[in-house]
Amino acid sequence: MDTGLDPGAVVGPVARGARRGSPGTTRTLPPALPYELFDCLQVNLAVLADRWHGAGTHLGLGAALRFAPVTGADGLPTVARTVEQHLADARSALGIEVRSLHRTSGAAGIPPAEGCYVVADAYHLPWVPYFGQRHMEHSFLAEAAGEDGVSGRPGVSVVDGYHNETPWGSARPGRWSLSAEDLLAAVPGPALVAELAPAAGGPGAVAATADLAGAGAVDAYVDAYARHPDRNAALGRLTLETWFLARSRRLHAAFLAASGAAPDSAVDAHLRAWGALTEQTYLAARRVERGRTEPPGLLPRLHEQLHADGPLLGTALAAPAAGVAAGPPAAVGAELRAAVAAVAAAVLGTPVGPLLDGRSLGEVPQFSSFRIVEIIERLEDELRFEFDAADLVPENLHDIDAICAIVRRSPSAGPALARLGES
Repeated sequence: MDTGLDPGAVVGPVARGARRGSPGTTRTLPPALPYELFDCLQVNLAVLADRWHGAGTHLGLGAALRFAPVTGADGLPTVARTVEQHLADARSALGIEVRSLHRTSGAAGIPPAEGCYVVADAYHLPWVPYFGQRHMEHSFLAEAAGEDGVSGRPGVSVVDGYHNETPWGSARPGRWSLSAEDLLAAVPGPALVAELAPAAGGPGAVAATADLAGAGAVDAYVDAYARHPDRNAALGRLTLETWFLARSRRLHAAFLAASGAAPDSAVDAHLRAWGALTEQTYLAARRVERGRTEPPGLLPRLHEQLHADGPLLGTALAAPAAGVAAGPPAAVGAELRAAVAAVAAAVLGTPVGPLLDGRSLGEVPQFSSFRIVEIIERLEDELRFEFDAADLVPENLHDIDAICAIVRRSPSAGPALARLGES
């Protein structure tokens, strides 16, 4: 069967006992699928959908615009959907049916085959950055391969379309070759296994829908994170929440565009604001984790974004609050600009010159929320000062002059500026 993968890619095995970075990517997945729009449970259902029913089928997962939080295991509200809900979405929107669904105590219960969808602990999966770092659910497809040449038993071809930046490196779509022993090490504990197949007749017609809880639910959701006494726990969870929300809104917008919706600059701006909010949330979480002041304004911004979803993307909720345009950066001198640009260039692995000439940090391929946090922390360490928490919002952090402006505004930056001849 045609897998839709690049047949010219190079094959390489996963070394047993290896740490993250050693697995050899055997084939890259087709670039036509926008992997970055999906979470780690959705994405491999999207891979199967396009494989079985044709390019673009994956967009069915974006038909529904949702905000229906439930109470999570930690007591905080969450918009994360369960594996079972994702499988139900795959049946209704992608034309994928579940032939069997079972839990297994380890890899021995995984039957590698076309459509074998597995959800296991990412902590043990050597092809993702979470390997040895974080326990969390993660999906992959386990497909049959030839004998592994070590044990003489059939190997496994792992397909994983996950695309994301993490504190431990980049996750990128690919296919990896595992021996039988590799698979045992990758899934040493409980896993959920779904044996999937294309539904007869393919996917049905899918229309845009909105399942948006009302204004009271939005208020309660934001208030729960505002009032939670453990700020590390609240902001850690909220980082993941805003990530889910931002990706789902982009996927819904992609579905609408493919369905014939006219381009809308207001929608584009709203999606960019979701991306900026995700970045701001991660930065706030890192600040609090390091014992710094929690930046203000994050939760009101989340409140505005959620209320704006309805008017811009789905059924009407409350109108969004007007944004405040960022003013021009304050004038700064050459020494400070050079110091900031040098740190940014070192973190991003890019030449200093274009940054000093006005290139946005966001235009650098390596730029991400993780890198901006590293830039901020290195500047504070090297210049020996602390940014004003209120200034740590995305619009102040994407170019050299804007960063220089908030350095100068910091009450603790006087000695650093004096050393640079900027006072």
